[in-house]
Amino acid sequence: MVKAMRHRGPDDSGLFSDERVTLGMSRLAILDLTSAGHQPMSNSERSVWIILNGEIYNFQEKRIHLQKLGYSFTSNSDTEVVLKLYEHYGDDFLLQLRGMFALAIYDKRGKERLLLARDHFGIKPLLYSEVNGRIVFGSEIKAMLASGMISPQVDPEALRLLLTYGCVDQPRTIIAGIKSLLPAHKMIIENGQIKIERYWSLANNRRPELKRLTYQEQVDVLKQGLIESVRMQMVSDVPLGAFLSGGVDSSLLVGILAQEAGKRVKTFSVGFDESGSTIDESNEAKKNADFFGTDHTHIMVRGKDVRENIFKIASGLDQPSVDGVNSYFVSRTARQGVTVAISGTGGDELFAGYPRFINMSLMQDKSLFLKPFASRFFDPLIASGWGRWFHFLRKHSTFLEQYGNQYQIFRPFETAKTLSPSMRQSASVGKSEAVDIELQDELANASVIERVSALCLRGYTSNLLLRDIDAVSMSHSLEVRVPYLDPAIADIALSLPDQTRLRSASTLNREMSTYRETGAKRILVDAGKAWLPKDIDMQPKRGFVMPFGAWLKGDIKDILLDTLSETNIKQRGWFNSAQVESVKERFFSDHISWEQPWLLMMTELWAREVLDQSGVCDG
Repeated sequence: MVKAMRHRGPDDSGLFSDERVTLGMSRLAILDLTSAGHQPMSNSERSVWIILNGEIYNFQEKRIHLQKLGYSFTSNSDTEVVLKLYEHYGDDFLLQLRGMFALAIYDKRGKERLLLARDHFGIKPLLYSEVNGRIVFGSEIKAMLASGMISPQVDPEALRLLLTYGCVDQPRTIIAGIKSLLPAHKMIIENGQIKIERYWSLANNRRPELKRLTYQEQVDVLKQGLIESVRMQMVSDVPLGAFLSGGVDSSLLVGILAQEAGKRVKTFSVGFDESGSTIDESNEAKKNADFFGTDHTHIMVRGKDVRENIFKIASGLDQPSVDGVNSYFVSRTARQGVTVAISGTGGDELFAGYPRFINMSLMQDKSLFLKPFASRFFDPLIASGWGRWFHFLRKHSTFLEQYGNQYQIFRPFETAKTLSPSMRQSASVGKSEAVDIELQDELANASVIERVSALCLRGYTSNLLLRDIDAVSMSHSLEVRVPYLDPAIADIALSLPDQTRLRSASTLNREMSTYRETGAKRILVDAGKAWLPKDIDMQPKRGFVMPFGAWLKGDIKDILLDTLSETNIKQRGWFNSAQVESVKERFFSDHISWEQPWLLMMTELWAREVLDQSGVCDG
């Protein structure tokens, strides 16, 4: 299992084992590069052991606090601080951490227990499986399968979610029997019992005093919070840089980073050749880099680059996904100059940057006579000619149905047709989007803006963006940090009045496209005026896209045709070959976009690179 994760931690590895527990660690050394930071790490009595993936940004503050309480330290690592926090505070130590982490603590004092925990936003992964009375856990599916204890069988329900949303919603993974510990949750294994509990949650009024401040005072609070978050996340004993696009989020962080670093910051961006010239943000990124005076590296991704790396991308993702290619290439480039990179992920979610905030603000809850459609499965009718009409009625029913329809790759009736009969039989095809995402609705009683923030953070951001970024960046041994996704920043953002993040819905015009016109991320832009280029908010909100369609019809067309050939589709047994043929035909005749064929292709490539390599072929 450790060997299977060598790419995540090439600097050191270690094992601890006794009659009850075996812990393994593959370490990417970021803090305390000496042998004192070796993991697994124990206390002086060797009665408590820890492995920690990620970084705790406030560890120095907590170290000083513990020293005042009489604790001494033998290393300069954050891992030792976390270990001693656990010894002093027990499980409540989790509430004192600001960082990204997945950790395991084995406590042999008294009743033996194992504690697993994951950070507040799920930035770092933690997978587990119950197998014949044992618990197997790790950071990647590749490591889990390398245990030899888990059958590499695909979960039909996860496959349904993948086709519908482009990712697998946690706690499921693509493999049956492997689950993901949810963000802000801990698992305790003691006396033969397993208990999973939430230790932290999103809240929309944790700082109620903010609503009583003037707008400028609110701006100042956010500004200081962002400075603190970036300053804390600069802690590193290895070179640190940042991803930089032409947008507000990454530019603001780079501006703060450049101010705080006291030296030229290394920044990295991705662009395209003529196949993607209409969506290329290279010029904007270069202008921002010049404005901030960074040491900027720009990589141009061409179709042939994707072709040469497509199998590595599929393997690096660890689970199939519709995303991750941009992160793969920018991470590979960044790793040549730094070991840690700052990313702007989270700004849109907390400060209402996505179009879905405007859309949901303008939608009406038409649940009076349509609500009965929201909770039904419509199987087998969902795969029939009636499926399209059921979907039309249902998508306008409740708030969650409306939100769940904001972004889908295959609509439910299309998913039903695309799955093979055997997979369809085992998956809840036609399941309501409201049921799919109800676990993500953490602020169900809050305002529309606050509710959408929570749905984004617990859904799209955690299941797709953060999962993919972690997987592909760590495939290059690069650690990516996300300063917006700090509990303190979330508490500020979710305690602000809605109009500070997005103008009142009654004044919105969906035809207006720039940040200034829509008022999207208003307070974030105003907080960043000290660092951002003038009029950066006069640009439209553009999601980062790549010229996948041109590549699928050009440099990687033969790979698409091979992976989705009738022979290969039937041999794999997951999809309906006739429906896959229809997807290809509609794509090449320009009736559909690239997402459906790309996702099907990446799923088969993942199966070849991860599943088939595990030693058992799932057919």
